[in-house]
Amino acid sequence: MKFHVITLFPSAFDSYLNESIISRAIADKKIKVSFYNPRDYSDDKWKRVDQKPYSGGPGMVIQALPTIKAIEKALTQIKRNKKSKVKIIFFSPGGKQFNTEYAKQTSKKYTDIILVAGRYEGIDARIKKVFKMEDVSVGPFVLTGGELPAMVLLDCVARQVEGVLGNFSSLEESRVSSHDVYTRPEIFQYKGKKYKVPKILLSGDHKKIEAWKVLSK
Repeated sequence: MKFHVITLFPSAFDSYLNESIISRAIADKKIKVSFYNPRDYSDDKWKRVDQKPYSGGPGMVIQALPTIKAIEKALTQIKRNKKSKVKIIFFSPGGKQFNTEYAKQTSKKYTDIILVAGRYEGIDARIKKVFKMEDVSVGPFVLTGGELPAMVLLDCVARQVEGVLGNFSSLEESRVSSHDVYTRPEIFQYKGKKYKVPKILLSGDHKKIEAWKVLSK
């Protein structure tokens, strides 16, 4: 699975991609993440890519052409492999709600995902007339930019790729798993109060434990 991120701030991804499971997945070539900065495709002397919105109001809007050229560059890289199946995702608060099922279907159908992460007041909507893309929202809220949604989607989709988690049964969403988990010690004390692991988890009765997991989801 290859992720192609269109963003003005590729360094925003550094700390997340260089840690833990995602870092190992990249090192093991289970996934690949590439970045394309619209500034690199700007004709402006100062590499400026934002202008005032025609509708008026505060804030700035990212121009269409530099973004289009960045997406074109990603598509050029992808087309080297004739078997590639590409999906372009545009992050928008009004888009289709992202969830685990969406991640599963995406991981099954596509080899390459282009993630268009906006900033400021957004990106000139005409880019959606040039390329077929799907508006996606990671939640009913507005963020400063599309980088965090891109990381959320990347993480969730990457988990569906075989080998990323090492043991595929680690996928909580594909097994009976409680939202609450416990580990050793069996009892600990904090400020004079004892906190214990639920007795059912110490019973050794697997049927009852599985039933408990279902009830506590």
